[in-house]
Amino acid sequence: MEIIGKIKKLFQIQKFDSGFKKREVVITTEEPYPQNLLIEFIQDKVDLLENLRQNDKIKIYINIRGREWTNPEGKIKYFNSIQGWKIEEISSNNNEIIGNSKKSSFSSDDFDDLPF
Repeated sequence: MEIIGKIKKLFQIQKFDSGFKKREVVITTEEPYPQNLLIEFIQDKVDLLENLRQNDKIKIYINIRGREWTNPEGKIKYFNSIQGWKIEEISSNNNEIIGNSKKSSFSSDDFDDLPF
């Protein structure tokens, strides 16, 4: 899955005694009813956020994670998280992808000679 939006807030890297690290970003989607989505990047994926700034327009590839937790009273609760694993920057002038990811060079003419 992927989400496109502008960076609203970048949080600092959180490091834990176990060696686990994560960094979170909030992006605002650009749709009729914009959503502010918190997306977390963990371990080596934290580095993907290094060169980004507030208001950058980006595409984030995500996985949705869910987990079950039993509280001390024995009641089971469920939690969801959105984890990012790839980012593409999008230029603001014509919505093309920039940076390490490349814009597709295919056009509809490229498919005229397909056998099906």
